[in-house]
Amino acid sequence: MEMYPGKISVAVFLSAFLPDSTHKPSYVLEQYVELTPTEAWLDTEFKPFGDPEDHLTSMFFGPKFLASKLYNLCSPEDLALAKMLVRPSSLFIEDLSKQNPFSEEGFGSVKRVYIMCREDRAILVDFQRWQIENSGVAEVKEIENADHMAMLSTPKELCQFLLEIANNYA
Repeated sequence: MEMYPGKISVAVFLSAFLPDSTHKPSYVLEQYVELTPTEAWLDTEFKPFGDPEDHLTSMFFGPKFLASKLYNLCSPEDLALAKMLVRPSSLFIEDLSKQNPFSEEGFGSVKRVYIMCREDRAILVDFQRWQIENSGVAEVKEIENADHMAMLSTPKELCQFLLEIANNYA
């Protein structure tokens, strides 16, 4: 979006972290981590990685976190597959905190649509709403019975929204 705004008709954020063009790209993640109590991470493991002077952090979602926060409305088969495929990931805060804010001419010029998942237990609805107000989006859609993995918990509803968005912004 920042580099090629003219090539993007609309950006869709599906129950995701939504940066703005005022703060550093790490701002939304920093707010999320600050507002999330330690116990809410359940069995997620946080570990340092890379060069010690870089202060990089990895995270690894444990089975309890996957089941109760990310895949809470998904089928047992989808959850089982997620447990088998989960891998450590960067938390990205350190990397993003070193970047300049996105520009209004780049990132800010691309229309944004946010799809809220009402039953998301990873990015709670109040935090999703705060991001929407903080960033400014062209449109907000809500999927009532979707968890964080709407592509698995409500695939038909999500597909319908994506088709509507594509038709409206093409």
